[in-house]
Amino acid sequence: MSLVATKVQTFADFNTEATRFASSLEPSQQGATFVTLSGELGAGKTAFTKGVAKALGVTETVNSPTFVLEKIYDLSQFDGHSVSFKRLIHIDAYRLESGIELKPLGFDEIMQDADNLVMLEWPEKVSGALSKYSSIAITIEVLADNARRITYTRHEAD
Repeated sequence: MSLVATKVQTFADFNTEATRFASSLEPSQQGATFVTLSGELGAGKTAFTKGVAKALGVTETVNSPTFVLEKIYDLSQFDGHSVSFKRLIHIDAYRLESGIELKPLGFDEIMQDADNLVMLEWPEKVSGALSKYSSIAITIEVLADNARRITYTRHEAD
């Protein structure tokens, strides 16, 4: 498990960090590239995902999938980007009560496809279903000066 933290002061810095993170990603050989995002309400989990999506070429509006649970963005139409994912799958587990509720979303199948970049908000709500997948865990913390501390931790599958 590795741990790296960075502090961002402004929204522009936040977007720059999301873009830097997106450019660091490479598709996995073992299945989907999996990123979890934790933090209090309003910390910036969806904003971070928006920044990653924009860096990958998504031009449509990226909103929190709180009520629909999952949004899939087709990345194959965006040539010329450094990351070769075919889909960005944004999941918001805030309204879920356990990992079993990911099943109707086809989560296990999604996680087997190396062309997918999966970004899941509120992983603590469904943690029982996640330990079998390696992930990059991002924690966004709101600081006293309204800046954000973004901490990256790599977790290996059990």
